[in-house]
Amino acid sequence: MSRKGSITEPRVGPVLWIIIAVVMIASLIPFYWLINTSLKVGPAPSTPDLWPASPSAQNYLDVLGDGRFLTAVKNSLIVGVVTTSLALLFGASAAYALARLPLPRKAMILTLVTAVTTFPVITIIAPMFNIWSQIGLYDTLLGLIIPKLTFALPLAIFTLSSFFREIPMELEEAASIDGSGPLGTFFRVILPLAMPGIATTAILVFISVWNEFLLAVALTSTPAAQTVPVAIAFFTGVNEFEVPIGAITAASVIITLPLLVVVMIFQRRIVAGLTAGAVKG
Repeated sequence: MSRKGSITEPRVGPVLWIIIAVVMIASLIPFYWLINTSLKVGPAPSTPDLWPASPSAQNYLDVLGDGRFLTAVKNSLIVGVVTTSLALLFGASAAYALARLPLPRKAMILTLVTAVTTFPVITIIAPMFNIWSQIGLYDTLLGLIIPKLTFALPLAIFTLSSFFREIPMELEEAASIDGSGPLGTFFRVILPLAMPGIATTAILVFISVWNEFLLAVALTSTPAAQTVPVAIAFFTGVNEFEVPIGAITAASVIITLPLLVVVMIFQRRIVAGLTAGAVKG
């Protein structure tokens, strides 16, 4: 029997461990098959073998030696970093206002902001293509950053507002008594305390921008502005009848591994960001 007031941790039974193992294996099989295929060379690298008979890194060498792929990686980094930075800058200000200031209908505003993330991107592709072509933003990095920011900003506002609501109001009142103004309180008190939430939001926004495909393929036409997902989609083989499966899978592994490592390192922060504000004491 446990002592009064103590909390007994729930035990994980063997059935639950089996379920967890099955889910983990099912989740890792596609990534393992991706690596498996990327190590095969020849006319049919997608032959279903448990492990390639003669594994080779030639596909990786070919991809890393392709100037178009390296340019796409650079474009993705520029678009991802700039979009994430702008989303954090504007999102932190908007989230703080929604979480702290006495604004009317804050719940409705936050609901409308969140609803933007559910808006189908395909519906705005045609008009955006026409507008971007007329004003000279088509096939440019700036032409990708603006629409990507439109969808990244609501995610940043929603996540950060949950973190700001968890910061005790007494800290702001104490800073105000000490003579700190609203901006000073925000930058010197609130932002340092919200750094875990800001880091979580940055990871989530960067991953969503890095993986976005539809806007990138519709608003670009040359390798000078194409991002990694688009560059991989347009990989060509030796001739028009050959699909470069090995190169595609090798490039997919190269761009996936860094994100996988980041998610594994910051998985607790990501979960905290997704569940922030869900439980109130």
